[in-house]
Amino acid sequence: MGARNRPFYRIVVANSTSPRDGRFIETIGTYDPLTDPPNIIVKEERALYWLSVGAQPTDIARALLKKTGVLERFQQQKAQSKKKVEAGV
Repeated sequence: MGARNRPFYRIVVANSTSPRDGRFIETIGTYDPLTDPPNIIVKEERALYWLSVGAQPTDIARALLKKTGVLERFQQQKAQSKKKVEAGV
């Protein structure tokens, strides 16, 4: 998205078989690198949902999720659910 010399990106959930600029399932955020500091907006609940059902972020998407703290919250949730499963056994 954006215009010439004015980049603007959407963070989307897409099927791995879809083309890079093709069909996507859901937009979960945006990234504007031109603002100072860069503006990153992520729908945290939706991002956590897609990660929990097995979505694999690209390297750049992983870095953006890490900067916003979503990836850390996902790992905390994963560790808590693992503790609950171990306690229940």
